[in-house]
Amino acid sequence: MPSTRISNTQIATACGEMLLFVVVGYYALKFIVNALDPTNKQKTEAKKLAEKLMKSIGVKDIELNDYEMVIAANLIDPLSMSVAWDCIGGLSDVVREMKDNVVLPFKKKEMFSKSVLLSPPKGILLYGPPGCGKTLIAKATAKEADCRFLNLDISSLTDKWYGESQKLANAVFSLAYKIQPCIIFIDEIDSFLRSRSSSDHEATAMMKAQFMSLWDGLSSNPKSNIIIMGATNRPNDVDRAILRRMPCRFYVAMPNKEQRLEILRIILNGEKVDVNVDFEELAEMTKGCSGSDINEFCRLAALNCIRSVTENTKQTTWCDATEEPSLGPISMSDFLESFGRMQNSHAQLAAHGLFD
Repeated sequence: MPSTRISNTQIATACGEMLLFVVVGYYALKFIVNALDPTNKQKTEAKKLAEKLMKSIGVKDIELNDYEMVIAANLIDPLSMSVAWDCIGGLSDVVREMKDNVVLPFKKKEMFSKSVLLSPPKGILLYGPPGCGKTLIAKATAKEADCRFLNLDISSLTDKWYGESQKLANAVFSLAYKIQPCIIFIDEIDSFLRSRSSSDHEATAMMKAQFMSLWDGLSSNPKSNIIIMGATNRPNDVDRAILRRMPCRFYVAMPNKEQRLEILRIILNGEKVDVNVDFEELAEMTKGCSGSDINEFCRLAALNCIRSVTENTKQTTWCDATEEPSLGPISMSDFLESFGRMQNSHAQLAAHGLFD
C-alpha cells in the first residue's frame, strides 16, 4: 500500500503556490476594478492639473501625497483672478470689514501678532440672496491679501471606498498648512455642512465630524494663516456647530438704488455708451435686481447693438466681410429693450411659480 505521507517540501510548495495565487488574484482584481472605474481618469487628470497649479502659484519643494494632490486641483492662482476691490460695487461696508479682518492681519503680521485678540478669524460666513457678490468678495479678498485660494469642490471629498472621504477631508487642511497663507472657500456651504440628523449617511456624518475636528485645530494654532470662508443663500440650513466656528458673519443684501448705480458704472466702464443714457433711470429701472441680474441686463443691451447690425446687413456680407462692421454705442433704447426682455422672462418664470 503506497505511503500517503506528505513531505515538508510539498507543504511549503503548496503554501507558496497558494500565496502566489492570492497575490496575483488581488492585483488582478484591483486592476479590473480600477479599469472599470470611470473616476480614475478624473483623478489622474486632477493630479496633473494640481502639479501645474502648484508650479503656477510658486509652490516649490513641497511634497504632496495622493490625497493632497486631488484637493490641490481646486487651487486658484490669485494672479489669474481678474477681481479686485474696485470690481465690487455697492458693498463698501463689507469690503472695509474684510480689509480689517483678513487683509491687514495677513499684510501686517508683526503688528497683529502682538495680541491673540488681533489674530484673524478662522471662519467667515457670507450670506444673503444669490447673485449679490459673495463669491466675488471671497476671491477679491484672497487676491488683495496675497493668499492662496482653495475653491473647495465638495465632490472632490467623496469617494466610493469607505474611509477615503475622511482622508480627503484631512488632506484639505494638511494641504492648506503646507501652502499657507491660504483661504479655503466653500460655496453653498449649506449643501455640505447642513444641520446633522439621524438620517445622515454614516460616511457623510464621519466626514463632517472629521472636518469640524480639523477646523478646531486652526483655532488652537494662532500661528496658522488659514481662514475658512463660506457662502450661502440659506444660513438657517447650516449646522449650528459650523456657525459657532464662523464668528464673522456678513450679510450681503440686495443693492439699493445708490448701489445699483455704482454697479452699473462699474459694469459699463470702458464700454461704448451713448451720452444720452440716463444712469439714474437705469438704476431705478433695475429695482429688485441683484448684481448678477444687472450684469445680464447690460449684456442684453450690448447684444442689441450686434442684433441691429446683423438685421441691417445680409448674412453672407456679415460672414464674408474682411472688415468687421462698426458697432454704435449702447443707446437708451437698447437698455429699454433689454429691460423688456428681462421682464418677459421673469413673467414666464412667475407663471410657473419659479419667480416671486
